[in-house]
Amino acid sequence: MPVLNRIADRADEIAGWRHDFHQHPELLYEVHRTAGKVAEMLKGFGCDEVATGIGRTGVVGVIRGKKKGSKVIGLRADMDALPLEEITGLPYASRTPGKMHACGHDGHTAMLLGAARHLCETRNFDGTVIVIFQPAEEGGAGAKAMIDDGLLDRWNIQEVYGLHNYPGIALGTFTMKAGPLMAAADRIRIDVEGVGGHAARPHKAIDTVVVGCAIVGALQHIVARNVDPLESGVISIPVFQAGHTDNVIPQTAQLRGTARSFNPKIRDLLEKRIIEVVSHTAAAYGAKATVIYKRDYPVVVNTPKEADFAASIAGEIVGAQNVHPAVPVMGAEDFAFMLEKRPGAFIFMGNGDTANLHHPAYDFNDKAIPLGTSYWVRLVENAMPA
Repeated sequence: MPVLNRIADRADEIAGWRHDFHQHPELLYEVHRTAGKVAEMLKGFGCDEVATGIGRTGVVGVIRGKKKGSKVIGLRADMDALPLEEITGLPYASRTPGKMHACGHDGHTAMLLGAARHLCETRNFDGTVIVIFQPAEEGGAGAKAMIDDGLLDRWNIQEVYGLHNYPGIALGTFTMKAGPLMAAADRIRIDVEGVGGHAARPHKAIDTVVVGCAIVGALQHIVARNVDPLESGVISIPVFQAGHTDNVIPQTAQLRGTARSFNPKIRDLLEKRIIEVVSHTAAAYGAKATVIYKRDYPVVVNTPKEADFAASIAGEIVGAQNVHPAVPVMGAEDFAFMLEKRPGAFIFMGNGDTANLHHPAYDFNDKAIPLGTSYWVRLVENAMPA
């Protein structure tokens, strides 16, 4: 069965919802407008229950099928945006300076809303579906916050499913694999202290800019020379903050970044070596450096039965020939916390030839909306046939 006709007929309307969310991006847990509109819409669709404030600003909708079976599945969409300045020039571009939907969470939210409306109207399933609208995927562990607030136990969710758009994968295709799909990601903060001074007298100072640069370079040798070449690891330091004017050598510097891995032993190795390399490199320059290493998102691991099921549903929508085996990626996703607690699957949906995720020129592809929305509906109807 391809895209559902009723959903295809409503694709432009669902896209309009997305454009509204896109114009009003909100960060992390501060998704008050988005969560408010989601809750209002779910109530208008006729959900049997709508709960707000789950995990601070998460929203949950409960939809019961025609038959009140015992099975309960959860479908999750993320709502938060990113701290980026949008450069798309689109008519519905962000109206909030320094914030934009650069990861497609506006599309994820709109598609799940479209599916929720359809499921409320048809109720063509035997059981209960929980639609989960989550804040703070972008570094805030909103999934964990919702779990800690009772999400899975309060509604007796037995399986969980997630979806993410993927630029560079052709529109009209999905990719999926059982087992590890996305890497664990840990957060690194490095505080460097040297000796400040006049830029004209560097010999009287210990330059934290030079020390910081040495640390960034040295950290790249960990993966190159300490990690087995057949394993995966990434260390990135995108933030380097030091100094405020051009004639003062700064007393302090701060670096921030992430370490990513799949293998728990590699995760331990990265943490150990980062702390060692930072300390010794700073000492070599006469400076001091401390590392705050925070274990953050775990590995996204799809359970085999649910991964095969999700792939079969995607095949119903786009044809089995357009559902491809996924290659594991080093990006992270806090849906991993849900998959640690319940069986389920996370699938990638092609966004076509667009700018990459987290790029200021990125935009979710509206042509994908009927595909993703139909995927959610058919997943529910097949998981809990009436």
